[in-house]
Amino acid sequence: MNSITRSIKQHGATKAVPKTKLAMAVVLALSFPALVLAADVELPRIDVVGEGGEAIAKLPGSVAIITQEELALTQPLSTQDALKSVPGIVVREEEGYGFIPNIGMRGLNPNRSQKLLVLEDGVPVAPGLFLANESYYSPRIERMQSIEVLKGAAGLRYGPTTIGGVINYITKDPEKGATVTAKAGSHGYGLIGLDAGGSSSSGNAIGGISLVKSQGDGFRNNAFDLSDAVIKGGMAIGDNQWIGAKLTYYDNEINTSYVGLRPNEYKNDPTKNPAPNDYFLTDRKSFDINHELAINDSVKLKTLLYWSQLTRDYWRREVQARSANGTTFVPCDGSAYCMNGNNRTFEMMGMDSRLNINHDSFGIKNEVEIGIRLHSDKLNNTKLRSKTDPNARSGDLTTDDTQEAQGVAFYGQNRFILNERVAITPGLRIETYDQSRKNELTGLSGESSNTEVMPGIGATWQLAPQAQLFAGAFKGFSPAMVATAISGSGVDQQLDAERSTNFEIGVRGTAQRLSYEATAFRMDFANQIIPQSESGGVGATVTNAGATLNQGLEGAIGYDLGAGWGVDANATWVPTAKFNSTKIVGGIDRNGNRLPYAPELTANLSVSYRVGGLKTSLGAYHVSRQFVDTENTVVESADGRRGVIPAYTTFNLNAHYAVDKQLSVFGTVRNLADRKYIASRNPDGIFPGAERNVEVGVSYKF
Repeated sequence: MNSITRSIKQHGATKAVPKTKLAMAVVLALSFPALVLAADVELPRIDVVGEGGEAIAKLPGSVAIITQEELALTQPLSTQDALKSVPGIVVREEEGYGFIPNIGMRGLNPNRSQKLLVLEDGVPVAPGLFLANESYYSPRIERMQSIEVLKGAAGLRYGPTTIGGVINYITKDPEKGATVTAKAGSHGYGLIGLDAGGSSSSGNAIGGISLVKSQGDGFRNNAFDLSDAVIKGGMAIGDNQWIGAKLTYYDNEINTSYVGLRPNEYKNDPTKNPAPNDYFLTDRKSFDINHELAINDSVKLKTLLYWSQLTRDYWRREVQARSANGTTFVPCDGSAYCMNGNNRTFEMMGMDSRLNINHDSFGIKNEVEIGIRLHSDKLNNTKLRSKTDPNARSGDLTTDDTQEAQGVAFYGQNRFILNERVAITPGLRIETYDQSRKNELTGLSGESSNTEVMPGIGATWQLAPQAQLFAGAFKGFSPAMVATAISGSGVDQQLDAERSTNFEIGVRGTAQRLSYEATAFRMDFANQIIPQSESGGVGATVTNAGATLNQGLEGAIGYDLGAGWGVDANATWVPTAKFNSTKIVGGIDRNGNRLPYAPELTANLSVSYRVGGLKTSLGAYHVSRQFVDTENTVVESADGRRGVIPAYTTFNLNAHYAVDKQLSVFGTVRNLADRKYIASRNPDGIFPGAERNVEVGVSYKF
């Protein structure tokens, strides 16, 4: 079953998993062999959706869950690759591995995932909520046990940047023993992974470690070298408190670039790396602490503390000229600056605390959630230029920029359970934030402050055991990042946040072998930040004036054919994804034009077969044609950056065989028909989709 239908199938048939009086602490890897597994261990965490059909039924909005079983079968190359199966999501490929994520939803431009809130275990993935989008780092799929996708009014519980929705990656919980995984595939791809864990003899503590080392040459000769580590665990404190902790480390070096192929390069050799001297160097560390206190049977307090530090160095060769035949770079002969280093170090920390209260008032059951989040961002941005060695990764300092932001958010909602069938959930989120920027070379600085008020309301109605109606309306917002809100000379651009008014109505349920969900949505997205016209104020370069309208339908269906066969399908139709403003910028009227990277139709179809320990699936993924610029240019430009992206369909073949309880073998063939297609024309030229590639692997549990 696909991500939607699998989650729905639980509805009405499975209750939420009860929390045992156990949570966790980090256990040293060396002590694992001596530990004994406790039963029903569960780490404390802040869930976006929650476990079981009961949790899903409470949410007045569209929900998707990609399960551990689905991840094991399809073996996605990245978290971004896994999300392709979710209705409403559009992924824009870039370097082929999903290291630079570009995720959009319901017709929103996927560029740098800038209109979605992406979390890992409830913690923001972006290097800074008010500083930068999810541009430089994406958690690896190997550390995940499931993925939650939330659209609708329930997204008010989180923020900011929730115009499109919320994605929450859930990392693996520790399990007793050790599992070794090895993979090998096309283009020199290789991976070795270790998952090990255990619990104390009393069952009051559990811990584990997950390690991954992977390398690959890439189908475009864009090699990478990745190391990823997660230590996770926790413990019970008495009968009513639990504490958990997670420590992560990520290090990756990839030979990729913002420079894409020119038209003739793409025609002659789509596997060419047009910028062999360009590298992204990414290093990330994070530490989270989760605490849960059961005050009584009806009141719980959950508190999350988080910290992360991310360093991203982008070394790129200076471009001299571009033509249809390729890109010419400045020679590194000491006569001119030939290499640029755009190097950034982010630090993020915060606290998210939520109080859950269940009570009866005036004969009505109520489920209340009240929350507060304190958040802080800091960025040091430096630029270096070198005249000689393209591999020196040093040079003259030309930019030294410090950016900071602090935010406070208050949130509250009350789910009024009117009867056994109907529930109404109003909610309110207030988010205030201060931003500052200082040029360390000139001393120029500036500040900016904003407050956003976001109401919402949702409802669920159990029409019948086989059908639940849900509906909602809510406000979303996306703040201007510091570098946009405050110019390099310290001028406050006087920008408000971008805002949306979102509506959706849908139905979901199960009927014997059938699972389904259908949703209609509308998104009025206004106050968008666009380039300032010539009549703009002194020092202003951007303004709030853009508006767009997105509306369409999502549908997902799954059917158990019997005898081990099943079929799953989903589709998203966005007939309207257009500019909706008469504002003329640069002499161009874009009103009514279709939005960039907003295909009218995306669809998935999967046929699966299961017998004994064997699971197989054949899947098809379709994306209709896309414009890549606001002018809706059809004819390809000489540099390849403009022109329509034709529709394409790719096929994947997957197989997973559990030989016994310990040994599993698996394999996948991506782009089975070896379809040649353009995945993107941004940031700078043509980025081809990955050619056919094969991957096989084995997993053994000790």
